[in-house]
Amino acid sequence: MAGKRDYYEVLGVSKDAGDDEMKKAYRKLAKKYHPDLNPGDKEAEKNFKEASEAYEVLSDAQKKARYDQFGHAGVDPSYGAGGGAGYGGFGDFSGGFGGFDVGDIFDSLFGGGFGAGTSARRNGPRKGKDVQQNVEITFEQAAFGVEKEVTVYRMEKCNSCGGSGAQKGTSPVTCKTCGGAGQVRTTQRTPFGSFSSTSVCTACGGAGQTIPTPCQDCKGSGQIRHQRKITVAIPAGIDNGQTISIRGEGNAGTKGGPAGDLFITISVKPHELFERRGNDVTFEMPISFAQAALGDTLRVPTLDGMVEYAIPEGTKNGTVFKFKGKGVHVLNGRGRGDQYVKVVVDVPTGLTARQKELLREFEQLDKGVHKEKNRFIEMLERFKK
Repeated sequence: MAGKRDYYEVLGVSKDAGDDEMKKAYRKLAKKYHPDLNPGDKEAEKNFKEASEAYEVLSDAQKKARYDQFGHAGVDPSYGAGGGAGYGGFGDFSGGFGGFDVGDIFDSLFGGGFGAGTSARRNGPRKGKDVQQNVEITFEQAAFGVEKEVTVYRMEKCNSCGGSGAQKGTSPVTCKTCGGAGQVRTTQRTPFGSFSSTSVCTACGGAGQTIPTPCQDCKGSGQIRHQRKITVAIPAGIDNGQTISIRGEGNAGTKGGPAGDLFITISVKPHELFERRGNDVTFEMPISFAQAALGDTLRVPTLDGMVEYAIPEGTKNGTVFKFKGKGVHVLNGRGRGDQYVKVVVDVPTGLTARQKELLREFEQLDKGVHKEKNRFIEMLERFKK
């Protein structure tokens, strides 16, 4: 006992701290070290006891006055005399936390704000669980939108018992253990006085009712798994991995609660020709050497079908042309992206003897035509000198 820490130091407040400041400091420590939040942590349990003891003394005006005048000896007669229980029997905390509802303790001490809702009634209406489904669509369907029929497996209200869980002709009865509350309340003595805590009734599982004769179809659950086909409108412009939600198409709720939601995650198949970048579409168009040199009118594929585009003479490899408004629709907005076509000059291989002869003849005749090549040759000659 001789090594007991100063209570003000334990709470981390000054001697002139007001009630609100001490309460705030203790509440912070209690949340941090409460054994229910730190199971098996002996150091946390020790710190919680220490903080609780300090607050119990400093929050009481008379005890605080004695402590300020005489120190620990003023509030704990056993201090310095070999006692081990501490003031007010704080040693009783060991092993006694398991029955506490943390939310109840702090609601009682501070009027709520921590663990709020942990003691809420569990036999009221509950929303059903959400259902997750994956749907695969084509590149074009993602661009323009599509309606898809989706097969969904979900829990629905049992038709045989109407969702009550009781065999037809019978009814659930009020739980005798909790009287229909779904919870049982116990009272425990703590250093702060007597506190009541609640826990889920084990007899009815928190439902407030028991079912003497369960429905044979749903086995007393009140729900049965069904397969449903649902038509889903997938919006234009949706992208791979995005999710859309449909309210009320998930699992049925219980006790009159609403159904959950259906979440559809979209998987877009890769396209053979196009790639998507945001709302734009890119495409590589192979052309021959002759087309690049002489120019040509190309038939270019787009999401809307084939279009014609005239490329000029001397088109270089890697040149990009833009088709405005030929991309993907803007999701939940107006307009479309663009399509970008990159021309790639296809260098021929496997030439015949005659083709090679003609190319060599062309090579001899093209002096002065390849300006960039001739400029490079001139630079190379100067470099050699």
